[in-house]
Amino acid sequence: MSTATAKRHKYRIGKMTFLDYTLLVVLIILSLMILIPFINVIAISFASQKEYADNPMMLFPKHPTLDAYKALFNDGRILTGFWNTLKILVVGLPLSLFLTSTMAYGLSRDKFPGKKIIFFLVLFTMIFNGGIVPLYLVMKSIHLTGTLWSVILVGSFSAFNMILMMNYFQGLPDSLMESARLDGAGEWRILFSIVLPLAAPIMATITLFYGVAFWNGWYDAMIFLRKADMLPLQNVLRTIIVESSTNVSNASSVDALNKTGFSTGMKMASVFVSMVPIMCFFPLLQKHFAKGVLTGAIKT
Repeated sequence: MSTATAKRHKYRIGKMTFLDYTLLVVLIILSLMILIPFINVIAISFASQKEYADNPMMLFPKHPTLDAYKALFNDGRILTGFWNTLKILVVGLPLSLFLTSTMAYGLSRDKFPGKKIIFFLVLFTMIFNGGIVPLYLVMKSIHLTGTLWSVILVGSFSAFNMILMMNYFQGLPDSLMESARLDGAGEWRILFSIVLPLAAPIMATITLFYGVAFWNGWYDAMIFLRKADMLPLQNVLRTIIVESSTNVSNASSVDALNKTGFSTGMKMASVFVSMVPIMCFFPLLQKHFAKGVLTGAIKT
């Protein structure tokens, strides 16, 4: 047995090496660093104000209560926020996928006229942009301020997502497209019948990117929307939390403080409420996510 082989067997424990155990310990520590704050957020949302004051770093509340969630959902605005966000997702997500996939397919073809110029202009927007004031003036000129369409259109296209999808399309065999053209298929037929069915990983990845962006979006709504009944979920939660914090700071007695509710508990409850839908959405696309990011990020 050689010296190198003997050293490898020296550090081997069962079927795992010493390095394997070291990496396992490091990964467990990193996982705990992610999970513990997450569990703490959930625990605080179910805790009372007194229990939180005694132990801010709790992981399991001794006397769980739903007071924070009741205070959050008793405000009818949160249901309106859910409904507005759902409308933005239902309209904005298919529109974003259509715009991104069609442009990515066109720029992925070598014979597309003006490909280099168009790609340069798209890439330019990733580095420089006109700013929020010109964008607001454009939306105002086409009479979309104060409507959900302003929020949808602003977030309907991402140059980064388009480049990921374009790189993925470039990796598909050209022979497939050529065979379809010989059979009389047009570019739209090729895209929807051949390219997109083969691009499930990148489509799942881009769907997740756009879905999370629309769900967590709040800045565009703050700029373009004025009516309270049109605000999406994130803006509604922000308003409720700010009002709760203001009421707590203005409370002049213990009784008044108890009536205003547990501000920190409401904050943590709002964080949990806003995370749950995306957490349920992610496992459906997880199978394709890693492959889509890896393939789309590498230019073939």
